[in-house]
Amino acid sequence: MPARAAELVRLKVDVIVTGGATATRAAKEATTTIPIVFLQDPDPVGNGFVTSLARPAGNITGLSSMSADLIGKRLELLREVLPKLSRLAVLGNSANAGNGIQLRETERAAATLGMQLQYLDILSGKDIETAFREASKERADAVFVLQGPVFNTQQTLLAQYAVKSRLPAAYPRSDFVEEGGLMTYGVNRADLDRRAANYVDKILKGAKPADLPVEQPKKFEFIINLKAAKQIGLTIPPNVVARADRVIR
Repeated sequence: MPARAAELVRLKVDVIVTGGATATRAAKEATTTIPIVFLQDPDPVGNGFVTSLARPAGNITGLSSMSADLIGKRLELLREVLPKLSRLAVLGNSANAGNGIQLRETERAAATLGMQLQYLDILSGKDIETAFREASKERADAVFVLQGPVFNTQQTLLAQYAVKSRLPAAYPRSDFVEEGGLMTYGVNRADLDRRAANYVDKILKGAKPADLPVEQPKKFEFIINLKAAKQIGLTIPPNVVARADRVIR
């Protein structure tokens, strides 16, 4: 990432658009003058990219994905799918910049719902099989996957081990469910991506990132994969299915 960012700076591009925190950090370290627009960041203030959401202050602005803020709602929906849920295995990635805040929010929400947590650190795809084995060993009722680059590249593998272990799993993004995962509640990422184009347009017309407040998500989505539910022998309550924005059958 640092090498790619440095190359863009050498090319003297007008704007750099980044995805997650890893790419944004690389771009931030490469330039303090070229405008940077992040498509979605779970905690832009905590990650040090902007001074505040209302006043970014530097050469970076964009859209917040509010990943940590949505964890409580995702856990509540998982409890509705599994009313007897009490033991939850949480898959995180300590190398991810936003892992700490997501884990703290998961712990807070789980305590409110009376759940016991088992945290399993995933540093690479090789750790996924071991994590599901440990979750089964500790008799977890379900798996909760946090946001992180390592998971984005292992979506199919996560779904396969969830089926193999017969463990319901909740994911942070819609593409996990499209690849075979059970359920998600989160930001409509396509909407964030489209809205990021407005920032680029304004910057190319002369606006400064410091004057463009970071925006929050406006569209959210609850998606259920009934095919995945059938594979693990899970019946999702009809009233929960009826509330889903999209159902994969």
